[in-house]
Amino acid sequence: MSNTLPSRRQRGRRRPMAEINVVPYIDVMLVLLVIFMVTAPLLYQGVNVDLPESSAEPLTADEQEPLIVEVDRDGRFYLSVGDQADDEALNTDEVIATVTTLMRAQPETPVYVRGDADVAYARVIDVMAALQEAGVPQVGLMTQPAPRSE
Repeated sequence: MSNTLPSRRQRGRRRPMAEINVVPYIDVMLVLLVIFMVTAPLLYQGVNVDLPESSAEPLTADEQEPLIVEVDRDGRFYLSVGDQADDEALNTDEVIATVTTLMRAQPETPVYVRGDADVAYARVIDVMAALQEAGVPQVGLMTQPAPRSE
């Protein structure tokens, strides 16, 4: 007797699925993407510098005397506030201490870095990092105007 109805054993078995559910893999990928997007900006260190978006024009005179940090050819640092120039070279810790004190007393003081054309770029970055550590929100770079050809 051939029975066309499935037996009891066959009725309880399920057929294996030939499809893979990829939704959990997509969820994991999106979580990893979010983690990467959040941590990627934290991996880079640098000194923030606000650069002008157009051609540079001479700065207008403010009532506030600027603080100028000079980096000479040998990489030594000097500070000057307005007309008062310090003739003694300072190390990085002295620059941080002096600028921190000045910025606490007068937080609106504009700060500029004047670097010698022959000084190593790393020394200018060192002083900019020191200024950032001292709490200076913006640092300007001083240059001489290019000679006009007529």
